[in-house]
Amino acid sequence: MFFLKELPSRQMIDGYAEAHGVATETIAAGLAMMRRASLMIRRLEAFFGEHGLSQLRFLVLIVIDREPERNRLTVGEITDRLDVAGPVVARTLRALLDEGLITQAKDDRDARIKHVGLTLAGKAKLVGLLPGYMSLIAEEMARCPDPAGPSGR
Repeated sequence: MFFLKELPSRQMIDGYAEAHGVATETIAAGLAMMRRASLMIRRLEAFFGEHGLSQLRFLVLIVIDREPERNRLTVGEITDRLDVAGPVVARTLRALLDEGLITQAKDDRDARIKHVGLTLAGKAKLVGLLPGYMSLIAEEMARCPDPAGPSGR
């Protein structure tokens, strides 16, 4: 999260940028991007909270669902696709399992490996959330004067 409600003044950014040999526009654009991203994340967390999920639980459902040729992933594969620590993934999977949104089964050849898939309820939850999720992101991006940043790329 980016916790500044107001970005530093242009004069302050100029002073810091000059003192550290960085372009003022780069710093100003980076700070603005962090602020917009923080606001979007807050909106997303509120959206998921209204639907009984966290952003991380939603992302786990997305990660499992995003490979159409497969209907389940190992816990290790899920962990590799997320930017959170293994114990956090394990707790999140346990919560999703308790909520009936995922299934978990041991591998036939190696009992240490667990395969995780979506239940019908998990798939329905995901399908139900996607329109609002996509709409929220689209609304936030429409507020950006130039989503590609200061270089226009």
